[in-house]
Amino acid sequence: MRIIRGKYGRRRFDVPHNITARPTTDFARENIFNVLENLEDFEGKRACDLFAGTGAVSFEFLSRGCSYVTSVEKASTQARFIKSVAEKLGDENLHLIRGDVFKFIAEDQRAYDFVFADPPYDHPRFDEIPELILNSNLVKPGTIVIIEHSKDRDYSKLPGFNQRRAYGSVNFSIFIL
Repeated sequence: MRIIRGKYGRRRFDVPHNITARPTTDFARENIFNVLENLEDFEGKRACDLFAGTGAVSFEFLSRGCSYVTSVEKASTQARFIKSVAEKLGDENLHLIRGDVFKFIAEDQRAYDFVFADPPYDHPRFDEIPELILNSNLVKPGTIVIIEHSKDRDYSKLPGFNQRRAYGSVNFSIFIL
């Protein structure tokens, strides 16, 4: 895993072979973060990374200046990896929640400036996720929500839809509330 830009830019971490996550490619992550930088400054902002996997998106938010990043990941292997990278970086602004994303969305009362969700493409509840986030306490006026998905999904009719970006087979729907 490589952190692309910011204070941790170009740092690399070896991902364990037994991780089951499908990490966002470096190419797609670099491009979506370029888009986000043009929408909002990261400095001092709060971000939430749902279905965090390797934590690459979380660390990109931290590296680019977010002051508080919550990573939510259920799988123990992935959570341990995220924790180990945060320890190696010595960054105390990452808050790892090892648990169910659906429970987190329903119960967390903190509002974020950015909410990024990269669920497994074959998750049986995938199509519920954008609306659950958009109707949750995680968002406030001005929150930018990013949903990573396959080309087969279309969320353009949901409230706050701003744009869709595609980088190879990776698609992002961006909402600004």
